[in-house]
Amino acid sequence: MKLTSLTVRRLTMEMLTPFTTSFGTQTHRDLLIVEVHDDAGTTGYGECVAGAEPTYSEEATSTCQVAIAEYLLPRIRSAVVAHPEDISRLLAPIKRNTMAKAALEGAVWDLWAKQQGLSLAQAVGGTKERVDVGLSIGIKPSDAELIESVGAAVDAGYKRIKIKIAPGRDLEMMRAVRREFPDTAIMADANSAYTLDDLELFQALDELDLMMFEQPLAHDDIVDHRHLQAAVRTPICLDESIHSAEDARKALELGSGRIINIKIGRVGGITESQRIEKLCREAGVDAWCGGMLETGIGRAHNVAIASLAGFTLPGDTAPSARYWAEDIIEPEVVMEHGQIQVPTGPGLGYQVKTEMLEMLTKESFSVNLTEPAETAQAEH
Repeated sequence: MKLTSLTVRRLTMEMLTPFTTSFGTQTHRDLLIVEVHDDAGTTGYGECVAGAEPTYSEEATSTCQVAIAEYLLPRIRSAVVAHPEDISRLLAPIKRNTMAKAALEGAVWDLWAKQQGLSLAQAVGGTKERVDVGLSIGIKPSDAELIESVGAAVDAGYKRIKIKIAPGRDLEMMRAVRREFPDTAIMADANSAYTLDDLELFQALDELDLMMFEQPLAHDDIVDHRHLQAAVRTPICLDESIHSAEDARKALELGSGRIINIKIGRVGGITESQRIEKLCREAGVDAWCGGMLETGIGRAHNVAIASLAGFTLPGDTAPSARYWAEDIIEPEVVMEHGQIQVPTGPGLGYQVKTEMLEMLTKESFSVNLTEPAETAQAEH
């Protein structure tokens, strides 16, 4: 597998509506797109899902840009890459920086799949023709606005509704939603906003028959989650705490949760996502694909891994039109009857709008991957 050059683009995309969680509100996405090229003129695309600020994790768009340029690229330049899994091995000595790694590895997966004439879903071992779609709804100013949003999602056919919660916008809000939608599959996502001092709150939420509580406690915790899970019937889903298959194994052995949210960026790429999926599948543990407000490029990667058999619950793979006035792929990701058809074309299965990508690019750099590290020059 000959990698000849790589380009990293930084761009901004405005969101259709603000998206609020326990750690802030996003009105736009500041993101990186990675392009890997071969000597036949084929391009693979990856997306870095880090936010503009390190609030979800320690990574941010700017830190990922530095990590890719200064620490990750030197490890793949002039390296022999026979398969995308080799990228995970080559980058393993660099600790964490999972979102930066995932963006680079994802581009190589797309390129390799195209070279093999496979869809990305086929390349990663996916078996589903369609994947069930859930929707994530941010914190709303009032219960009435939230209920209206949930109603619209139910009418649109989403298979599961995720509602963001935060201290002060939790129990009574969720009770109001459950009264209006007694039979809808609903879950609550806390984004690490609570502690064990809030045990009574979660025991009260336990009465609402929710699908799961997603990451209610600290972003790096698996011990306190164990105590919370023992005290509630509702399954706890771990998100921010899981950065690898080893993290998932330890959390499941402890009983810290009964569901795993697999996000490609959070765990360092598709290869590690496959390992976690295999672990969950063999253990009989539910897993699903989480979202990070991706463009169509990152969304296509999510759809591909969600086609693996171990992804048993609807993922955050809502269609492009939910977030963007115009996406950077064509055709855009669309949903029918609560499902997205898994693309069968080579690689992502979608065409990147290169002119639009160029127009949105605020800055970029390119590197010749065939030159030794000490002589290669980046083009800004």
